[in-house]
Amino acid sequence: MPDLVRTPETRHRVHFQDCDMLGHLNNARFLDYFLNAREDQVAVHYALNMGELAREQHAAWVITKHHLSYLKPARQGVEVLIRTQLIHFDNSNLVVEMQMRSGDGLRLLALLWSEMTFVKMPAGTRLDHSDELMDLLDQVDVEEIEYDPDGFDDRVKAVRQELKQLRRGAE
Repeated sequence: MPDLVRTPETRHRVHFQDCDMLGHLNNARFLDYFLNAREDQVAVHYALNMGELAREQHAAWVITKHHLSYLKPARQGVEVLIRTQLIHFDNSNLVVEMQMRSGDGLRLLALLWSEMTFVKMPAGTRLDHSDELMDLLDQVDVEEIEYDPDGFDDRVKAVRQELKQLRRGAE
């Protein structure tokens, strides 16, 4: 099997109806943009349809926690770049990091960690990932990112520093 894209990217224009009266993307809509981008990326890059998975396996991931840092406004009409990546998983849990960047990819607008648990439906009880899912998760996991459940703020700082270095190199 060919190497899978571990950090897929999606470009999205910030729409008027998603903004507050200042012309900034509404805080609640950041989650929609992130989660919609991830769902589309998973379908395109990993051939994994969440609805079909739920129907066929009677199981789905449910979000148990979000860590979200808003750093700069995403303004109405601009194009943003949304990057997502799996940064941690175990038998029944996973953590997906999602970054919203400026259109050129050089400024971090927001960073999200979504913690999810795989559950049996409709009971909602924790369920282990199948061997097939574990293999897929292993292929797409970004191991270079050392996940620490208490290290969200450190991760935000590290990404901002990395982008600052990229901007300096581009000058």
